[in-house]
This record gives sequence, structure tokens and C-alpha cells, in this order.
Amino acid sequence: MADTKRKVRIFDTTLRDGEQSPGCSMNVAEKIEVAKRLELLNVDIIEAGYPASSPGDLESVKTIAGIIKQSSVAGLCRALEKDIDSAREALKNAVSPRVHIFLATSPIHMEHKLRMTPEQVFERAVSAVKYAKNFCSDVEFSAEDAFRSDPDFVCKVFSAVIAAGASTVNFPDTVGYAMPREFGERVRYIMSHTDGMEKAVFSVHCHNDLGLAAANSLAAIEAGAGQAECTINGIGERAGNASLEEIVMALRVRKDYFDADTRIDSAQIYPASRLVSQVTGVKVQPNKAIVGENAFAHEAGIHQHGVLANPATYEIMTPESVGISKKELVLGKHSGKHALNERLTELGFKLEGRELDDVFARFKALADNKKTVSDRDIEALVIGTAGAVPEKWKLDRWVINAGSSVSATSAIRLEAEDGGMREAVHFGNGCIDAAFNAINKLIGKEVSLEMFELGAITGDADAQGEAMVKISYGDRLWNGRGVSTNIIESAIKAYVSAINSMEAEARPPQAT
Repeated sequence: MADTKRKVRIFDTTLRDGEQSPGCSMNVAEKIEVAKRLELLNVDIIEAGYPASSPGDLESVKTIAGIIKQSSVAGLCRALEKDIDSAREALKNAVSPRVHIFLATSPIHMEHKLRMTPEQVFERAVSAVKYAKNFCSDVEFSAEDAFRSDPDFVCKVFSAVIAAGASTVNFPDTVGYAMPREFGERVRYIMSHTDGMEKAVFSVHCHNDLGLAAANSLAAIEAGAGQAECTINGIGERAGNASLEEIVMALRVRKDYFDADTRIDSAQIYPASRLVSQVTGVKVQPNKAIVGENAFAHEAGIHQHGVLANPATYEIMTPESVGISKKELVLGKHSGKHALNERLTELGFKLEGRELDDVFARFKALADNKKTVSDRDIEALVIGTAGAVPEKWKLDRWVINAGSSVSATSAIRLEAEDGGMREAVHFGNGCIDAAFNAINKLIGKEVSLEMFELGAITGDADAQGEAMVKISYGDRLWNGRGVSTNIIESAIKAYVSAINSMEAEARPPQAT
């Protein structure tokens, strides 16, 4: 029997709204890996970036647009011809391109940010959509700060841009101000009072300033919205965006209530969450719905008893439904590539060729130091290769001399990309500070450490240490990640990883 449920489109903006939030920057290679994972997740539209913001962003959107085949790729634009021209260039190789135009419609934005009258905003919106429609059949128009706008003015603008060719109109709660019931009521009003609404998809884009982004998005879907804009792990400006995983699983678990679904492959949710967390350096809070470490943990005795008797007593969805596998296949130093690849497939990773060979080589090296390799260890190996940049510097060896009565001293030797070895010695306020100071001396740059986190991938005694760092140089930030069974080595690797991202990117200054 055919599925007659209403299909809601998922518009993922992890690479645009998510990536522009403080500390969540990604290099081009990392963006490509995330885009591939979103495509595997069956996201309908991937907003790959804001092409007019910089030459670097334009090139990253162009690269992603040329790779992604199964999802639409969108580029964000202001309602300006020069922005739309940048999007045209960035999306020219996309199989299914979308131009996403935004213009504020609230009184406070029009007066203080745009310094435009409502009539000017109306004319600019219509002319921008018409201009984009000349080269792209799929045009989305967003009324920025729509919830705080005059509803009748939004209806007027939406009616006009649909007549001009917009195939999607987006109603954002840009500052996360709405309450779910009133947001749903507003969506119903706008949809019923917009001329030609049957010709376009009604979308919503909710921010999480009051913790209601997912609830408001679901209220809008209940009211008839056909597209939800969201991000993996809810990352985004300020308190973030609506979480993709929360919207998708709410619709799936409560299909009896919504009678709507998405085309998302939910088994890919957890791997996508882990990848985004690793490449941005932003950890997921343990109690985060769907993808947090404790999302399926049961510590209270009465809960444990119930779950053992019947998982449905306290679990409204299974871990497997979101890609968290309970099947454990013991892997060790005697395991072959076939066994590793089988486990990778079960965990949601599809590797082949040199990528698989690289992960297998690192798996064997890890297995020499651990009795057994866990699923989390395997994830760390795979995600450690995601977004790899050319290694201008590679850690060769390190020595730390430290104690309670002596200053910490570090000797670091790095292999340069030309094969030559360079070594530096420096002191510091502790082992990590000494090591990082030595690396700065070696590369000849005063890089600043902005964030340093250290954790264990698993809970066993021989667990790998996982270090995440953020460094700054000038006005830019870069992330780095390192994994090793030695926690000091993991920190050094993370710092070198961030240095390599900095050296490889050299992004041009932002366009004005």
C-alpha cells in the first residue's frame, strides 16, 4: 500500500547558519564531508553557504554544488543583484540548484537595519525574485524576522514574490520570540491570506533563543507548512536553530498525531551528529534529545527493570532507529579489512579505496595499543579523516619534561611538507602550554589558543584521549582535533591539526 502521508521537506542549513555561529567554522574539506553526509541522510535541500560573503565561500559552495547529486543545493543571497550573481556562479554546476533570497520585513529591521520603507522593501523583494528567476527555476524567498512583521504586509510580499516566480516562501522566527500556539496560528493566517499559496511551498525557519525552535517548527508543520529549515545538533546563531533530528523523529514517532513524514534516513542521524560535532569542535550536551550520550541511558533502577522487561516501557524509539547500534562486534589486532569494513557499514560509514586503506592502517596501529577496538574508537578513526587538509606539518616525535618542582619543558619535532625535520624546545606553564609554545616557535607564528578540551572516547583504562582545540591568528579561528592513547600526544596532534587548517585555508578577506 502506498504511503499517503504528507511529505515535509527538510532544508538543512548546517553549512550556512550553523557554520557561521561562533566557533563552528569548518574548512572546505570538512564542509564537503558534511555535505556528503547530509546527502546520505536524504536531506531535501542543503544550504551550502552564502556565496557573496567572500571568494572562499563562493568556491566552497561551487565545490559542494558540483559534488552533490541527490539533494538540491542552495546558496543564500541578499535581495541584491550582485549577491544573486554570486549565487549564479556558485551554483552553475549543481544538478538541482536553489537561490535563496532574504529580505527583512519587520518594522524594526526595515527602519534600523535596512533604512527602507515598506514600499521599497516590497519592490526590492519582487525585483530580486524576478532577477533570480531568469537563470534558476527554484527560487526561495525569506522574509527575515517575519514573525515580528505585520502579518498582512507579509501576505502582500509573499503574494507578490510567488507571482514573480518564487517556488518557496519562508516565514522565519529569526529571533526565537514566538510561542508554539501563536506561531502555528500565524502560519495558518499567512497561508490562508496569501494569494497563489497553492503554487508554492510554505517554509519555516525557527531559532532557539527561548528553547522553542523545534516546538515552533512542529506547530507550523501541524498548521500546514511543507518545509522545515534546521541544522544538525541545532547549531546556529546565538542559541542555535531548530534541530533536524528533533523535528524528524517527532514526526516519525508521532506519525499518529501529525500524519506527516520526511524522506530522511533516520539511521544516518547519529553518524551525522557525530561528524558535525567533531569537525566543528562543538560537543553535544549529554542530555540532548535523540543524539546525546544519555538519550538512551537508563540509570534509575525502576527504569532499568522496565527496559529489560520491555524497551517500550521507557523508550519511545529505538537507538537503532537513529543509527546507534547495540550490536557489538569485537575487533582487535587480528581483525582484517573485511571485518572492519563490515562494521563501518553497520555504523553508517561507506568507505572505499584509499580512504578505507587509510582508516584500516590507523585501525591496525590502534589495535596494537588496545586489546579491543570499540565502536566509538572506529567512529573516531573515520571522523579523524573527514575534512583532512594537506599536512604542512606532521608530528614526528615529542618529549616532555615536567614535575612539581621544575618548569615544564617540551621538545617537539615536526616533519615539514618537503620532508625535512624541524625541532624546537620551549618551556611553559605545564606540559600542554610548553608543547604549544614549542610549536609556535617552530612555525614562527604567535598563534593563540582560544579553547582546549580533553576527553576520553571510551571509559576503559586504555581508552583513547580525544583533544579538541580552537586557535586564532589575526581575526580568524580554526579547529583542530587529535586522538591518541596518550592524552598529551592527542593534544599536540590537535594543535598541529589546527595549524594545518590555518596554513591551508588562507581565506581571502570578507567582501563588503
